[in-house]
Amino acid sequence: MSTELERLRVRVIALENLVISLLSQAPERQRALGREMATFISPRSGFTQHTRTLAAAAEMVHLVERAQHFQGWVEGGLLS
Repeated sequence: MSTELERLRVRVIALENLVISLLSQAPERQRALGREMATFISPRSGFTQHTRTLAAAAEMVHLVERAQHFQGWVEGGLLS
């Protein structure tokens, strides 16, 4: 069980980095769509505020922000 969880963590880290790299080269509209989706999955007022849903939405926004950070690096050729 412990080994399986560790493999899952490694896969999630890899997927996060892949998403960041793809978003860093995406047009602003696609990054905005990611932010909109985070807002969409966030609980509406009057509904139960689920901790995991709130954390997922915050993580989505964080990934988009991290991608913007790397956008200049990709455009400047620093990652090539």
